[in-house]
Amino acid sequence: MMKLSLFNKQSNKGKQAENIACEHLIKNGLKLIDKNFNSRYGEIDLIMQHKNTLVFVEVRYRKNADYGGAKASITPGKQSKVRKTALYYMQLKGREFESRIDVVAITETADNLTETKNQNALDIEWIQNAF
Repeated sequence: MMKLSLFNKQSNKGKQAENIACEHLIKNGLKLIDKNFNSRYGEIDLIMQHKNTLVFVEVRYRKNADYGGAKASITPGKQSKVRKTALYYMQLKGREFESRIDVVAITETADNLTETKNQNALDIEWIQNAF
């Protein structure tokens, strides 16, 4: 679990979550290849490289852990869309890659020791080979 300050309330929380996830992964040795790759099958939030592996990253954000939090929001339908989009991406590049699909789940958590009226903490969980 990583503690960070609350999102800027004025901007798009989804894009901010993607930026936080990207920074987190870069700090852990991954290299950014592409962001927000779209196809008719769906979207992949981040495409990164980890050594010789192409990593497709689904970023999920939830304001709280109600109903299972960010991890629980990845439905079988969403998994299917990410898989199809990843395969399409590799076909576009014209070669096979060693690849995996990771998830970065970001959930806001109230920290009773540091909570103020406008500040919570973020729980960032990186799940490798998520599905």
